Amino acid sequence: MIMKRIAIVALASLLALGATAGINTHSVKAQTELKIGLVTDVGEVDDRSFNQSAWEGAQAAAKAAGGTADYVETKDPADYANNIAQFADNDYDIIITVGFALGEATATAAKKYPNIHFIGVDQFQGEAITNLTGLIFTEGKAGFLAGVLAARLTKSGTIAAVLGTDQVPPVVAFKNGYEAGAKYINPDIKILSTYHPGGLAVAFVDPKWGSDTAKQALDQGADVVFGAGGKTGNGALQAVAERTTKDKPLYCIGVDTDQWDTVPEAQPCLVSSAMKLITKGVVDIVKQHTDGTITAGNFVGDVGLAPFHDFESVVPDEVKKELDSVSEKLLSDEIKLNGDGTMADMSMEATPEATPAS
Repeated sequence: MIMKRIAIVALASLLALGATAGINTHSVKAQTELKIGLVTDVGEVDDRSFNQSAWEGAQAAAKAAGGTADYVETKDPADYANNIAQFADNDYDIIITVGFALGEATATAAKKYPNIHFIGVDQFQGEAITNLTGLIFTEGKAGFLAGVLAARLTKSGTIAAVLGTDQVPPVVAFKNGYEAGAKYINPDIKILSTYHPGGLAVAFVDPKWGSDTAKQALDQGADVVFGAGGKTGNGALQAVAERTTKDKPLYCIGVDTDQWDTVPEAQPCLVSSAMKLITKGVVDIVKQHTDGTITAGNFVGDVGLAPFHDFESVVPDEVKKELDSVSEKLLSDEIKLNGDGTMADMSMEATPEATPAS
């Protein structure tokens, strides 16, 4: 069943909405109501991470266009095609599918329904299909920045990552980038990285496993934990938050979105998040649709670190400057990563020593 979350606005209010969504509302035709449908993977729309960010983008884009946004949550991967068809057979203009696992079903549907534009979030398009745009990100670069931050924060010399399945390339890129960034700062740093042992159906919806795995890493001396795996990663963040104290602070780093807002339970340890600006990416592609400039292929979305929030004073100014410098080097490919997030030039020297967090 399609879960409706209707977002309709009058034309007179479009300018204000466009300011928040980043859309030029002058291009929207009021007589045509844009219908956007979103299909999640099994991670659920309220995962406070990946799916939620895409859904927020769909809602923002629909509001700015004076349209509607609805979603379907997938409970079983066998339902991908049927869930997409719920929207396609009801004359939706744009269908957004979220996650690598939906890639094949999305491409098949795009060929079957040539008058609908599809957006595949985290789905690289190797084959040019006229009505399909892949929203992809350089997760390795976001992970690299998180690794640099973790290496500067750690006192024990041991950091950890609690991850979703290695069957999903973006998760692998986050993990590899995180490790590369940490080793860029300290080649001798100890990194405890653990993938969920289950498949796609369970790897992102298992907060208990995430919590237990984070606790094991803490017991092994880790004092910074990167959680990258939907609700599973959220469980890891919350476990670190429960353990941190004023005398022996522990740190955690979120993923995909600024999890300070989405996982407030993690705030006692949440220094930042390795973000994929999914909401903005969805809005930008829908804007292209309303402008008539949308194209097939891949749209590369922005990445970066979230604000430090309550940890602004914990992260030294030297480290902040270093992160800015590393970010510029990543953007210019002075620091070059492979597509899987690993370092392209392993001989590259680390940056000059910055002052660690106190």
